[in-house]
Amino acid sequence: MVSLKYDEDYRQALAAADLAIADSGWMVLLWKLITGQRVTRISGLEFVKRLLEHETVRRRDSTMWVLPSETARDKTIQFLERAAIPFLSKNCYVAPHYQRSFKDETLLALARTLHPAHIVIAIGGGNQDKLGRYLKENLDHRPAIHCIGAALGFLTGDQVAIPEWADRFYLGWLVRMLAQPRVFIPRLWVVRELPWMMLRYRDNLPPLRKTKRERSAQSSPNREGTGA
Repeated sequence: MVSLKYDEDYRQALAAADLAIADSGWMVLLWKLITGQRVTRISGLEFVKRLLEHETVRRRDSTMWVLPSETARDKTIQFLERAAIPFLSKNCYVAPHYQRSFKDETLLALARTLHPAHIVIAIGGGNQDKLGRYLKENLDHRPAIHCIGAALGFLTGDQVAIPEWADRFYLGWLVRMLAQPRVFIPRLWVVRELPWMMLRYRDNLPPLRKTKRERSAQSSPNREGTGA
């Protein structure tokens, strides 16, 4: 959510989505405290579980899986086999490490060839939404594109497992932080802006701002050598 202030591509990706679900328990609790309004939370884990139960996903060639690594691909294949969910190995795509651009011509060509009814994007870091927008705008057909981030990994074992009670009581973040403190404690520092942002802008989109690094780079003068 905080990225809405600094990442224009992320803002545009969310604005272009047909549906956005409130999967953050922290955000839902804050919204209740600030506005008194109740928002129904659907966790990413719960969404994935329900998605995998859908009959159109359980057809052998209907779903394309976009995964963050070869390890994630192997674990996803093993999970699908255990869960008796039909799939094709060629439909499991390992995404590159995207930088600024999300123009993945290889993925786009594969999706055009396979023509899946569903594309499940299981990469994280906010990149899933940007990639989903790219596919939505460039594919010739209109599959259901599910930008689920790390949620699939909770089931496959690629991410730390979250107990149902922790997910139900909005404590999934705590389980992940205890399991990987070096990864998730810095993220808590980043989201410190969220309460103030929600209090100030409520249901309006905050204005786009430059990050501290961008402001510093812009204010630093170009240093060029001067000849004697």
